[in-house]
Amino acid sequence: MTLRAKLVLAQAPLLAALIAVAVGGSWTAAELGRGAQAILQDNYRSVLAAQRMIDASSEIDAGSLYALVGERARGMQQISAARQRLEPELRVQLGNVTEVGEAEATRALELAWQRCTGALDRFASLDSEKDAHAVYFSDVQPAVVAVRGAAEQILALNQDAMVRKSDAADRAAVRLNAVLVGVAALGCVVGVLSSGWLTARLLRPLGVLSQAARAQVDGRDEIAAVAGEFNTMAERLERYRQSTLGELLAAHRSSQAVIDSLSDPVVVLGVEGEILHLNAAAESLLELRPDAGLSGAHGPLRDVLERVRGHVLAGKGPYVPKGLDEAVRVSGKEGDRRFLPRGTPVYSEQGAVIGASIVLQDVTRLLSFEELRNDLVAGVAHELRTPLTSLRMAIHLLNEQAVGPVTEKQADLLFAAREDCERLQGIVEELLDLSRIQGGKLQLQPVIADVEELAQAALEPQQSAAELRGIELHDEVLPGSGQVRVDPDRIALVFANLVGNAVRHSPPGGSVRVRSRPDGMQQVRFEVVDQGPGVPHEYRQAIFEKYFQLPDAPPGGAGLGLFIAREIVRAHGGEIGVEEAPGGGSTFWFTVPRA
Repeated sequence: MTLRAKLVLAQAPLLAALIAVAVGGSWTAAELGRGAQAILQDNYRSVLAAQRMIDASSEIDAGSLYALVGERARGMQQISAARQRLEPELRVQLGNVTEVGEAEATRALELAWQRCTGALDRFASLDSEKDAHAVYFSDVQPAVVAVRGAAEQILALNQDAMVRKSDAADRAAVRLNAVLVGVAALGCVVGVLSSGWLTARLLRPLGVLSQAARAQVDGRDEIAAVAGEFNTMAERLERYRQSTLGELLAAHRSSQAVIDSLSDPVVVLGVEGEILHLNAAAESLLELRPDAGLSGAHGPLRDVLERVRGHVLAGKGPYVPKGLDEAVRVSGKEGDRRFLPRGTPVYSEQGAVIGASIVLQDVTRLLSFEELRNDLVAGVAHELRTPLTSLRMAIHLLNEQAVGPVTEKQADLLFAAREDCERLQGIVEELLDLSRIQGGKLQLQPVIADVEELAQAALEPQQSAAELRGIELHDEVLPGSGQVRVDPDRIALVFANLVGNAVRHSPPGGSVRVRSRPDGMQQVRFEVVDQGPGVPHEYRQAIFEKYFQLPDAPPGGAGLGLFIAREIVRAHGGEIGVEEAPGGGSTFWFTVPRA
């Protein structure tokens, strides 16, 4: 057997251990997948069907009310559409009974729906408004309530079952992980011991040869000469082994192999801007050469590399980009690519910064997806704007009783619908602002404005909302605070977001304060102080990103207000942030240029 075959054989136990770990991992993944599939197959369809039947029953009830108040054609059309949606979901539930007690609830639902369909047929056949009222309150409304109650019972049964199965899946995952860890540990121990034993047996002849190389042979014949050469070679190998040169060469080759294996370009720059090292991706994608230095890079790329190098060599630590807008465009044989720079310092043995290692992350596809998402959001927002305007006008006319009187209960429903429409209108406007910002269409029209007037204009639109919540608004901007150069409409949007958030998060009886102070010689700093729960430290940067919402934030927003405010402030050349307010609460601040 050759030495190569013996070495391969010595690694066989490790290979067997890896195979055992892979089999155990596959089995674990399969078990977890079956648990999740059971939840989806047994309960998720019933949950969806029950929820849709609840919604359809509510629409039937609403359609009946429309018919009673004079909108008979509209009401009967809505009842017919809701029945067509409810019956398929009932058939789905009849074929997906999986939990204890679900069969009885499903049977009750089926009987309730049969009574409901009979009542609806009688209701539809009546022409007299008095008879229709009687049939609705005696037959239709109780039957709809029974259908909704049975569907809610099925929904609760399946949701409870999903929770139980999820808990069982978690426990199974813990057990399977323990088994996998045990298999991996046992395989590693057995593999290492077996490989070590086989390797020791294979290297035993080398030990004998080493002892022979150190043998002292007297004489002047050929054997003595060979022994002398062996001794000389052994001494040189010993000196080489004790030196660090071999270790340094091995470490250099390893690091070179790791850097060259990266698909993203890596450039190491020295203190004077010279290129100390490039990987293969940097040479092929950026067309850089070590001997040419940064002069061989095109303008935008050279500027980015110089900026990152200057940041690192100035002792500011690693350079981390603030967003995808810092990506630089590079044209190559395969088309345009976008790279996002990240820099880390290179230290000497004494701890001094002697260079900067810059990684250019390829974000071309990520930016393409981002542009596609922004286009989709803008398109959806534009499509929602027209029907939403019509819906708001219709609700306004109903509220004003322009088409007839409404009852107190109907007025309450219309008020709730109007509030939802206003919130939806705000979301649509935020999405449209987002599309303008992402498309580079945010055009400022700066003028010279008085600081005190801006603060007063920021508080006036929030007075009614603050009074409803019992919040006091205080303008603490001193007269004669100076002037700033801003776009008043855009800054008003920033104030609307900050003051509106402060009013929503302050407790009843609290207060919201707006104030200003100089920030250096060139800028003015505005502050909005509330008495709310405050922003946790780990979220103080994330809240200004797109679509981000705090875990305990109330539903209904799109998470775009603070992002839009940040972009508007940055377009003015300022900064925005949040701090903890003295005595509790938060202080949101932003800066704008002084006039």
